[in-house]
Amino acid sequence: MEILKNKTNIDFISKRKPAIFISTVLNLIILVGIAVWGFNLGVDFAGGTVVEVKFTKDTSAADVRKRAEAGGLPDVSVQSIGGAGENAFLLRLGGVTQLTEESATKAREAITALGPVKSIYPDLANGIINLRSEQALSAEQLEKAVEGSGTGVEEVRSLGQAQAGGFDYQIVASGMADRIRAALTQGVQGEPDFEMRRTEYVGPQVGKQLRNRGIMALVYSMVAILIYVAFRFDFKFGPGALLAMLHDVVMVAGFYLFSRAEFGLTAIAALLTIVGYSINDTIVIYDRIREDMVKFKGKPFAEVINIAINDTLGRTILTSGTTALSLIGLLFFGVGEIRDFAWAMLIGIIVGTYSTIYIASPLTIWLDERAAAREARERNKGGGLKQQANAPG
Repeated sequence: MEILKNKTNIDFISKRKPAIFISTVLNLIILVGIAVWGFNLGVDFAGGTVVEVKFTKDTSAADVRKRAEAGGLPDVSVQSIGGAGENAFLLRLGGVTQLTEESATKAREAITALGPVKSIYPDLANGIINLRSEQALSAEQLEKAVEGSGTGVEEVRSLGQAQAGGFDYQIVASGMADRIRAALTQGVQGEPDFEMRRTEYVGPQVGKQLRNRGIMALVYSMVAILIYVAFRFDFKFGPGALLAMLHDVVMVAGFYLFSRAEFGLTAIAALLTIVGYSINDTIVIYDRIREDMVKFKGKPFAEVINIAINDTLGRTILTSGTTALSLIGLLFFGVGEIRDFAWAMLIGIIVGTYSTIYIASPLTIWLDERAAAREARERNKGGGLKQQANAPG
């Protein structure tokens, strides 16, 4: 299939200065936005609880959100999944257990009211209250006291009498999934009109580790690509490819910043894919530039780059268009993170093609001009020294 039957002769490079200016402004805005507002981190990175709920009757995400808020969950995120008639939703809530600093303080007061307590240590990371009481307490007493303070209890463990005196207990707080269930069943008569299909927990430490590893994977991939470009091409081509990759990553990150789509492992996958796509298009044009430098020896370098871009324009339209068609399907039929991934990829394809023409190529021209100016200075300097040496004494 031939998209462009006649060879084009578009002067892309003449528009490089306004294009670079616009790109610089946009990149600065995005970087400042990331520093000031940050991303809307998903459960993968921020930690929290995800519950998949399916209702037995027709309901909407807005109705589910109202029920959750009425049940005491003002910060819950509700997202519809599947078809319109499936009535399935994903509910996201920060935190893994119901034990927080505020609830731990209330639980401490409730436990102290039962009798003299030697020590109470709330382990917020694991959702456990460790305590040592001077007198024996029953599991029912402790459970009732803690639940009365607003924290659900999954289990009360009696650890026996301590050698130093006193009785040791562990109170395991319920997970946030139980809190979601309680919120959705509040005010419902009889059996609940929903079922909880799936529950996922990600602790804050695990989320931080996943975030760091995802960022390092992105950095390592860009370094590996830079090494590849350095070996395949000479110095003046490498920096342009690196700058184009950075430009594309920042632009796609800008989508997640301003759309407030959840930034998680799927977003890292999108950025890694964009890095590969961007460098692929850049390498194709770089190869053609190197061929045309030999074919059109003596022509200005900017003109050679224009010829190379026009020669590969049909190929760029075909590859980018084919990839975009599959993404459009995901935009129409995908939901949640899949749709966000499709939007990020579509933006990445556009800016990846743009950056090859208006970021990588202009930097290559600039480096070539600097190298030519340096050679000219060295020749002039050498000629001046030769004249001085040949001058009569």
